[in-house]
Amino acid sequence: MKKALHPKNYRAVVFQDLNNGFTFLTRSTVATEETIKWEDGNEYPLVKVHITSASHPFFTGEERVLDIEGRVDKFKARAKAAEAAREARSKAAAKQTARKAAKAEKADAKKAQ
Repeated sequence: MKKALHPKNYRAVVFQDLNNGFTFLTRSTVATEETIKWEDGNEYPLVKVHITSASHPFFTGEERVLDIEGRVDKFKARAKAAEAAREARSKAAAKQTARKAAKAEKADAKKAQ
């Protein structure tokens, strides 16, 4: 086993969730210069975090739709445009085939006269 593997500077630290203001006191080795007065009247180092169990959708049970840019709508529009293009290509191919068949019939009719 390696000696002195674990840090020795554990101390009480307050973590604050910036999303909802939730704070909790725990032990940590994180370094910070901010402090906050806690409920017990003591002052503790303060660490501000963006997500905690109090604001994360997995823990809160909230389902958030992150479709800010309309990604689903954009996908549906692309799929609709692709279907329209596919139909237009098939119509054009059928029209071209019909033209070739008509030309061939016309040429055969001229030869038969």
